[in-house]
Amino acid sequence: MITLYDCATAPSPRRARIVLAEKGIKHETVQIDLRAGEQLGEAFRKINPQCTVPALRTEDGKVLTDNAAIAAYLEARYPRPPLMGVTPMEKAEIASWHWRVEFEGFLAIAEALRNISPAMVNRALPGPVNYAQIPQLAERGLARLQQFLVDLNDWLQDQDFIAAQQFSIADITAVVAVDFARIVKVKPDERHPHLLRWRAAMAQRPSMVL
Repeated sequence: MITLYDCATAPSPRRARIVLAEKGIKHETVQIDLRAGEQLGEAFRKINPQCTVPALRTEDGKVLTDNAAIAAYLEARYPRPPLMGVTPMEKAEIASWHWRVEFEGFLAIAEALRNISPAMVNRALPGPVNYAQIPQLAERGLARLQQFLVDLNDWLQDQDFIAAQQFSIADITAVVAVDFARIVKVKPDERHPHLLRWRAAMAQRPSMVL
């Protein structure tokens, strides 16, 4: 049985939960309490030395320690429905947009949050090593996030999905990023009508409530 090391309140493991749900994969879940710092404890370090969630233990006992590995494994092991494309061009377009969503959206939010939140002093980056906050990076992260919403809205003007005219890993990561942005008090509004339409459509998928 697959085991997902999760945290119900965190955005990153939500991405893995959605992939598992979309593919209908049965699995066990172990909750890791990030607020209590359980990810930094010795017990979890033995599972994932990177001290992050999600982590996924496969059927053969190997542990995958990041979303990229988890998604790649699940796509290869359970290819239907495909979330990373089928044809070479679909795969390329989805990979390109997924990277953009990661870099321009998800990482911008993390940059804004982790460099200014009092709860993350000396935890400006996830993982086993402490890093000091740089407030200017929070300002840059917010600016990047605002531009990301504008760019994504413009792209979605004539699109039902983010890439390759199909639901994909790019939509999953984008949904989580757009929802996660609320933690830094940013969310789409009347300036982003196409983005709002897309998000409303995504909300109809049962996996998105996870």
